[in-house]
Amino acid sequence: MLYRAKAPLRISFAGGGTDVPPFPEQEGGVVLSSTIGRYAYGTLQPRSDGQIRIESLDFGETVTFSLDDQLVYDGKLDLVKAAILHLGRPESGFDLFLHSDAPPGSGLGASSAVMVTLVGLLKEWKSLPLTDYEIADMAYRIERHDLGIQGGLQDHYAAAFGGFNYIEFAADRVVVNPLRIPADVINELQYNLLLVFTGRIRLSAQIIEDQVARFEAGESDSIEALREIKRLTGEMKAHLLRKELDEFGALLHEEWLQKKRMSARISSPELDALYDAARGAGATGGKITGAGGGGYMLLYCSGGTRHKVAKKLVELGCSVADFSFEPVGLQTWRVG
Repeated sequence: MLYRAKAPLRISFAGGGTDVPPFPEQEGGVVLSSTIGRYAYGTLQPRSDGQIRIESLDFGETVTFSLDDQLVYDGKLDLVKAAILHLGRPESGFDLFLHSDAPPGSGLGASSAVMVTLVGLLKEWKSLPLTDYEIADMAYRIERHDLGIQGGLQDHYAAAFGGFNYIEFAADRVVVNPLRIPADVINELQYNLLLVFTGRIRLSAQIIEDQVARFEAGESDSIEALREIKRLTGEMKAHLLRKELDEFGALLHEEWLQKKRMSARISSPELDALYDAARGAGATGGKITGAGGGGYMLLYCSGGTRHKVAKKLVELGCSVADFSFEPVGLQTWRVG
């Protein structure tokens, strides 16, 4: 018997405040995002010799240990070790294989999608009755609390639920609001959006650490930027629901300007030059996905300018990434 799972990656259109504990004045954060047809995959195959073998294609690492070994966080596939410990030591061994459609540090929420895939895979193997909320919360706690990796919690909920969501975060709860976007709006949005890989990989933890330090220091510019981002996120949701896509695309630009106020590490002169070139070629708005600093850039190109923007960015060393929206979140199944 094989057990498989996959969780989609995501693109975030707007939002913030979910990676700054505690939230400023307990105001909470909001995120507008959608999952895309790129995934983190996992396969588990039980074995009878009491051995556990874990292989990650993304990191090019393989670790093997027995059921009786003490698991040590030594930088080698610690996400998997933490998930195994969090859900309870297994009574039998297994082979576990992981891979994803985006490199680590891409800004598409890959590490969180891997975490959700792991929880889903172990849930399927153990036949645990976990809801989407419980899976997302468990994945978040394993990554952020058990391992102490800096970051927010929006990506775990996006991967678990899938689709277009307006997610609200407070100090004591998370509410996922699925958005009913008509098919023609989704098609038009996808036609106008351009996703490009900048060729730069970043460490999101360092960017988030800088943001947290600024909030803890009470920097008014960072707090005001977060409040403005929250307002813009609500407006973007309204434009999306009202089929006002050009207005939605223009606010991507406003949100990016506010996001850069939160940390000097979110962008760089090289990324600013790429973004300015995209705007000069016809993009009306855009942003670096995820925490910033590199990875993928998402751009809104209205009026049939998408091919011109793509051509310009390819000339500057970027690569275009085809994608489609994915309406379904975590999926698990059995083979054989």
